[in-house]
Amino acid sequence: MNTSLAAIIEKAEIDYMLDRMQAIKERDGNPEGIEIRRFHDAIAFYSRTMPWGLFNNVKGTIQEEDVEAIIGFYEERSRPFELQFIPSKANKAVFRLLHDRSFYQAGFHTSMYRELLHEIELSNNKQLLVRELHEDEFELYAQIHCLGTGLSLDGQSSVASNNRVLHGRKGWRYYIGFYNEEPAAVAVMHMKDQVASLTFAATLPAYRQLGLHTELLLYRMKEALRHGCKLIVGQCAYCSGSHRNMERAGMKLAYTRSTWTQV
Repeated sequence: MNTSLAAIIEKAEIDYMLDRMQAIKERDGNPEGIEIRRFHDAIAFYSRTMPWGLFNNVKGTIQEEDVEAIIGFYEERSRPFELQFIPSKANKAVFRLLHDRSFYQAGFHTSMYRELLHEIELSNNKQLLVRELHEDEFELYAQIHCLGTGLSLDGQSSVASNNRVLHGRKGWRYYIGFYNEEPAAVAVMHMKDQVASLTFAATLPAYRQLGLHTELLLYRMKEALRHGCKLIVGQCAYCSGSHRNMERAGMKLAYTRSTWTQV
């Protein structure tokens, strides 16, 4: 690892989130109330209808002079939010300003990577099948995503709509995994500048620990290589099952980024 590679990995995460939020914003009438604001080299994401940190956070390099403006952006919208920092861009002055405004480091998230140098081999498990998601399967995608991530099915329609807008959009691919011909897992990939981001994987609880997550990892790597990507990146909770599966699939630890929130 080096700081240049860390910056590429961080940029890949920012790129897919920026394009995802922009696509949702472009839905007729912007029903999720998406706003995207730049503060020099940092980007702030906001959603009126989706209160989770995933959709209300700041990524990139935060400068001292922007701290108050960033806080004000979310205070005007009465929205709790997260600020994310990678180790190579830690700024003590920014951390002190955040501390003075009652922010604290609330957690970590892990970024993994693998260089794509050789052909990827899938497992020989005949019970597993992975293919691209069809255009008319986004309700099924949303159902698996919600149940696999612990979300209520009340939001299934919104999840379907917010992902359907990415079907056919440059760089985006959606995949579904089957176990004994039963739909059981989903995953997403975003490709830009020869870097592929593995994102939004979810497996139904009844089908976990059967190899689906790993198969989806390998299948997306194989597809990324076919599309000319040289690097794979992804995020996971530290020491989670996803972390272990990524290691088994040849991915290595890039860094753990810190998450800051307000008391």
